[in-house]
Amino acid sequence: MSKSERTRQYIIEKTAPIFNTKGYEGTSLNDITQATGLTKGGIYGNFKNKDEIAIAVFEYNFERLLIMLNSEISKKKTYREKLLCFPELYLGFLGEKFPVGGCPIMNTAIEADDTHDKLKKVAKNALLKWIDSFVYLINKGKENGEFKAEINPEDKALIIISLIEGAIMITKVTGKTKYLKSLMTSLKVHIKDF
Repeated sequence: MSKSERTRQYIIEKTAPIFNTKGYEGTSLNDITQATGLTKGGIYGNFKNKDEIAIAVFEYNFERLLIMLNSEISKKKTYREKLLCFPELYLGFLGEKFPVGGCPIMNTAIEADDTHDKLKKVAKNALLKWIDSFVYLINKGKENGEFKAEINPEDKALIIISLIEGAIMITKVTGKTKYLKSLMTSLKVHIKDF
């Protein structure tokens, strides 16, 4: 890795929690320079603009989330167990394993929805990738006879993601972890009924 690539990676890693917590609009150049210890010229010598940093940070946060999730999924033997690990993992979304600030897809999608087409596009692509991964797991479970033949994998994927993201939003807004526990318990019951 070249010095330039290392500097870019350093900027991404140092600003990832800031962008994921404060959002695109809430993250200032001052935040970026304070987190990295670099000057404005040092930042913009490695990135064209704030958009490019925000997109790189989103991709970094999303990749970290995928690595953590895939690590846990790979430990499970059946497709039902693979799906059931999601409610278990998301019970701890406020913990150290998850990116600081919560789900990068939800955070970015909500902020960028009506304000930032580039960020909206990367959030959309990440969400579609996540949907596809659930569809894949459900289809494999159907092929193995673990799930009912008549279930619609895309419908089930959307329900899983909606319950996860809704639980995160409700818990973050209210501060009540009992809501998270209740919704993740409901998700487990739903998956067991596939």
